[in-house]
Amino acid sequence: MHPTPKSFTKMALQQPFLFELLHSTTSLTPRTPFVSVQIPQIYLHNNKQIKKHGRSCYAIAGNIGAEVDGEDQSVVLQDTSLEELRGQREIVGYDWTEEWYPLYLTKNIPDDAPLGLTVFDKQVVLYKDGSGQLRCFEDRCPHRLAKLSEGQLYDGKLECLYHGWQFDGDGKCVKIPQLPENAKIPRSACAKTYEIRDSQGVVWIWMSHRTPPNINKIPWFENFERKGFRDNSTTHELPYDHSILLENLMDPAHVPISHDRTDFTAKREDAGPLFFEVTERSNRGFAGWWGKEKDQGKANYTPNFLRFEAPCVLHNSREIVDENGEKHYFSGLFLCRPSGQGKSMLIVRFGTTRKSTGILKFIPNWFIHQNASKVFEQDMGFLSSQNEILMKEGVPTKRLYLNLKSSDTWVTEYRKWMDKVGHGMPYHFGHNTIFLPQQPAVVEHAPAGFVANFSASQPAKGGIGEMYAPNPANRYFRHVVHCRECSNVVKAFETWKKTLCVIALLSTAFAILVSGRQWKAVFLLSTSLCLAGAYACSKVIAMNTINFIRTHRRL
Repeated sequence: MHPTPKSFTKMALQQPFLFELLHSTTSLTPRTPFVSVQIPQIYLHNNKQIKKHGRSCYAIAGNIGAEVDGEDQSVVLQDTSLEELRGQREIVGYDWTEEWYPLYLTKNIPDDAPLGLTVFDKQVVLYKDGSGQLRCFEDRCPHRLAKLSEGQLYDGKLECLYHGWQFDGDGKCVKIPQLPENAKIPRSACAKTYEIRDSQGVVWIWMSHRTPPNINKIPWFENFERKGFRDNSTTHELPYDHSILLENLMDPAHVPISHDRTDFTAKREDAGPLFFEVTERSNRGFAGWWGKEKDQGKANYTPNFLRFEAPCVLHNSREIVDENGEKHYFSGLFLCRPSGQGKSMLIVRFGTTRKSTGILKFIPNWFIHQNASKVFEQDMGFLSSQNEILMKEGVPTKRLYLNLKSSDTWVTEYRKWMDKVGHGMPYHFGHNTIFLPQQPAVVEHAPAGFVANFSASQPAKGGIGEMYAPNPANRYFRHVVHCRECSNVVKAFETWKKTLCVIALLSTAFAILVSGRQWKAVFLLSTSLCLAGAYACSKVIAMNTINFIRTHRRL
């Protein structure tokens, strides 16, 4: 078995009025017993410990506690604890299936079609039955393994479109068209079910079939229940491992550089040293304060508070008291689901109890969503290549990263947490340990697997017209198909564009046919306005469907 946050600052890139964050009241689960393992020197060979697991290997970084030659020890993060210097490892009991994973935003689950989703390498199908209740099965028909997510909802039942087998909400097969009239349906003709829960607008799935679901492990976010709290939530599919995504999300240092001028809050001249204070560590994660080093001396300054909690939840929060003495709460929540090797699905939720003012009240949600997509596209090239190098090198991050105390503390904390629990995941990339996936990523991208996975994972089967040919790198298929609001916006602007073009064509025809100059001018003006409107509609559609392309200023 084996692995499994953008800093809250990135929240401002997607919702400008949510710029400052503070302390979360959510507490981590108490520590559970752990064992400290001494790594015998006999197992260290060429700075690696090799343990065969099928076609993969389990590597542990050597030279434990060694200094980075020639580097300033006040700048570079080092292994400093007594256990690390002795080559010991803190290993805790962990099973990745005994966790709740964020599947989907409840409001975006389609009412009329099944939805194929993945957690690590487990494929599941999510749908609403005839009564509107959410159901989740393993995404395969017990007949001949066809994907149930490629099927349809028929009289409230999930029907496999290969041979028409139908399943009720409990996974029991209730109809097989090919059976003789008096024949009984075989008992084994049933779909494997998964436990799911709808909590605070997110559907969570419990992956274990051996252990009953632990309701206490479902994350709870107090700010989202506060009076007057409003949030804006988006979903994004991303082409890199969920651990790299989490690492990126808990890295505030990159925001001024990578997202320079994406909006008014990110400026490269603001890049500088950060401070970090780890206040909690447990087998379930870690937490602490962070902020800009130059802000520490300011009066009434309150830093950001970050909390990572297993298996894949990152929460940045802040409390601010305004000039009237009223306390406001801010949250940036990142729910990162591992959706296959080298793939992840992210649910982003930004919220506040402070009311929007000025022009911010008039910014539509679709504009905020497309700006969020732009932010992730700006990082996509870096993170995809990082994923590729980690797979290619096959050594722990300690051997590859040069982490700085003034920017990378959370990254190191996260990778060290992976060292403790990674043995209980399908694969992982830790600070001192690594366990590579047993199946190469290229298998998932083979034509047959690619088509099957991609077609089943879309809420609406297919896109809107031929211009939206399936392309997982395209913003439309990474976000819009998973967002009911943005999908409706694209459809509406497509309709408006076509209507305005027709009106422009008719207006032009009338301008040619009429004889009076005044009427010609009126119809030509109408044509101009309609064409301008159609152009504006095209721009809105493009903003929601076309990727951001970085153009360097020197070009």
